[in-house]
Amino acid sequence: MEQLPKILEMPQLVERIAELKRQGRRIVHCHGCFDLLHVGHMRHFKQAKSHGDILVVTVTPDRFVDKGPGRPAFREELRLEAIAALDCVDFVALNGWTTAEPTIRLLKPDFYAKGGEYRGAAENGNTYIKAEQAALAELGGQMVFTEDIVYSSTQLINTYMPVIPRELQNWLAGFRSVFSAEHAVKAIDSFWDLKVLVLGEAIIDEYHYVRTMGKSMKEPILASRFERAEKHAGGSLAVANHLASFCQQVEVVTFLGDRASQEPFIRESLKSNVTPTFFQKKDSPTIVKRRFVETELTQKLFEVYEINDAMISGRREDQFCLWLEENLSRFDLVVVADYGHGMMTQRAIDILCDKAPFLVCNAQGNAGNQGHNPISRYRRCDAISVAQHELVCEFRNRHLAPEEMIAEICKRMECGVAVLTRGKYGTQMHQPGAGSVTIPAFATKVVDRVGAGDAVLCLVALALKKKLPLELVGFLGNCAGAEAVQIVGNARSIEKVPFCKNVEALLK
Repeated sequence: MEQLPKILEMPQLVERIAELKRQGRRIVHCHGCFDLLHVGHMRHFKQAKSHGDILVVTVTPDRFVDKGPGRPAFREELRLEAIAALDCVDFVALNGWTTAEPTIRLLKPDFYAKGGEYRGAAENGNTYIKAEQAALAELGGQMVFTEDIVYSSTQLINTYMPVIPRELQNWLAGFRSVFSAEHAVKAIDSFWDLKVLVLGEAIIDEYHYVRTMGKSMKEPILASRFERAEKHAGGSLAVANHLASFCQQVEVVTFLGDRASQEPFIRESLKSNVTPTFFQKKDSPTIVKRRFVETELTQKLFEVYEINDAMISGRREDQFCLWLEENLSRFDLVVVADYGHGMMTQRAIDILCDKAPFLVCNAQGNAGNQGHNPISRYRRCDAISVAQHELVCEFRNRHLAPEEMIAEICKRMECGVAVLTRGKYGTQMHQPGAGSVTIPAFATKVVDRVGAGDAVLCLVALALKKKLPLELVGFLGNCAGAEAVQIVGNARSIEKVPFCKNVEALLK
């Protein structure tokens, strides 16, 4: 008799499991990444199957694996094949979502099995496990836990088949000797009680994907065929969404256009714990940065701005400055993402420098301001986070060493900490009186650099406010940057649970 295939597409699996349930078979479901299949997984599957008749395993697809740089070590096809080779497993499928909750609702298993290390995880704040338990309760299923030896795929990969460069392995070994994964996650948990204000321009990032057809027959231009478009809430809106995953209370104050404001989309894009205050900029659209991207290579061809980058003035500047005067004292931390498009006037900056309780700033250099947005406009900051090319513009000298530039900018601005992001060269950090430290880059794959600096800014700001050691501040900032460069634009924000998993993966 021909054996039925074990590896199924999700619709096939749902149909097959429904048929087996009608036959009275008890279904057990396991879910995970299973990046390096080991004896712990095998024993877990065997114990899980003892609860029922049919064992189905769903696997996290490559695009949703949150185990740190260079992961998964084995692509999804190989992980499916390895699990299907086990006699105790009846069916295997690739999950279509970031978590198992939607799959549980489709399969309606009698039992959902997790390893014993997850016992009590829902009560300790693991939102994924909590959602899975809720889905099971609605469907009449039961979560069960297996108990046996526990191995970590991540630890085994890090130890015996590392996917990161040797230099980074050596640095992480030294870092682990001082800071444990538990230490880092506890520090991240401490951010939750901070009240954070975000200031800066609202930007809509549009991505128009095209497929290049070739040179026009009549003109010396490249012709492309439109395929699809997507848009994301960027600028200060993206910064607020990043922070809202780590802090309970976040407010964002920004300017929208008095025409083409896109306010409904913006409100819908903000997380539920982000409180927005919108002012209107006269004779302006809400800023749109429209990028045209070659689909095949995910390579940007060119971009178009919809923008009025004149400085706000008159009544609108008065309203903004009055809001700052009346509200700054309510916050523990003020994060300024200044894109140089006219919102942050010198009058507003002076109020911030005088009255913000803990001020962390980035003044970005981009095509819209061509270097005319120096960080030194902020005469006093508790911390700054800037890219190397931005400081080069500041000093008008590309021959200065990074450590020279950040030491000098700290002196000029009476700045507590300067964080210099240097792309593949990592991060240089300086604290007057304590010296400088260098944190290597953790990214092993770059999809899109848009928004990476904002992600670093967020984690650095939170960590500095909590007075964490400088090395840990830089580590968390670079973890955020490594995750952000794997996301197209601001299609999604840095989320606390996956972020903590990435941190733990690096520190195992």
